[in-house]
Amino acid sequence: MRQTSVAARQTGKVNMILPLIILAVCSGIIFLSGCHGRDGEADGRQDLIVFNYGDYIDRETIEMFEKETGIHVRYEEYLTPEDMYTKYSSGVIDYDLICSSDYMIQKMMLEGHLLPLDQSRMTSYGNIDPRYLELCRAFDPENKYAVPYLWGTLGILYNNKMVTDQVDSWEILWNPRYKNQIIMQNSMRDAFLVPLKWKGCSVNTRNKRELKEAQKLLMDQKPLVEAYLVDEIRDAMIAGDAAMAVTYSGDATEAMDANEDLSYVVPKEGSNVWFDCWAVPDCCRHKKEAEQFIDFMNRKETAEMNFDYIYYGTPNKAVYEDLDEETRSDETIFPPEEILSQCEVYEYLGTETDRYYTRLWKELKAK
Repeated sequence: MRQTSVAARQTGKVNMILPLIILAVCSGIIFLSGCHGRDGEADGRQDLIVFNYGDYIDRETIEMFEKETGIHVRYEEYLTPEDMYTKYSSGVIDYDLICSSDYMIQKMMLEGHLLPLDQSRMTSYGNIDPRYLELCRAFDPENKYAVPYLWGTLGILYNNKMVTDQVDSWEILWNPRYKNQIIMQNSMRDAFLVPLKWKGCSVNTRNKRELKEAQKLLMDQKPLVEAYLVDEIRDAMIAGDAAMAVTYSGDATEAMDANEDLSYVVPKEGSNVWFDCWAVPDCCRHKKEAEQFIDFMNRKETAEMNFDYIYYGTPNKAVYEDLDEETRSDETIFPPEEILSQCEVYEYLGTETDRYYTRLWKELKAK
């Protein structure tokens, strides 16, 4: 799922074994179109390659953009920010535009892998609420590289009929009463957040002792965990396959709409308030068109369609101001200040800490 796609191109007369060699070299990748090539460009068609999380946009908005501009969008998906970075770093595909999370945007920015945006080309940029631009300065200090797309929190989604205890702390995820009824996030930073916040540590700690202790707690918890999932969490909770899950606020909202027995909470110890943003990587070949796509997504009509489709918090004030009172007061989508004040924005932790995190995560998953 969400694997990027490439196809081996052949030039001249080649031996029949060449396609097998290409498959071996590119193992794990499903092929659609040319390695390092831009299929369709040879015949004059302009492709804009957009890389985003899976099921994270209303596809009709892409069709609208294509119809209005004549620009063909090649839309690719990934699972986690780390997956995105690995595929970007491989150099196989020259992505024109990515949508990714705050800390990964910061990592790529610090490494010089992002191009500054020309906001003068974006007539809809003024629709972004300034308070969200201010929060984004935690990872993009001058708002030069990233435009917020959606935002939300990480919390616990639980089934009121299956959970008999009060759910207000991360601690409940270690309660043996719910063995094999707990779903954890299959995402390194989001999984480690749970024990870190439970024990009063920052989600941005670089302290190896604190990270090691968080890993130990996750190791202790693992026998209770039914599965580590991402997209599948929503459907699993709707179906009643688990009692509780660590998930994102938008998925929680959709799940609660489908199953009235579900509730969502940001635990009292605090959590993460995250931002997914559009950014232009340094391999981009069509920067003007990428900025045109961002601007199109910031239009009120388009942003409203994506909000209705995904149900994460929108940073688009034109959309927010037009919402009904019930939606604006929904604390899962738009948590009040007393909840947000207990949440932190993820930061990129540097190469050394990143490698240490990755090692701890691999050890946890291998157990």
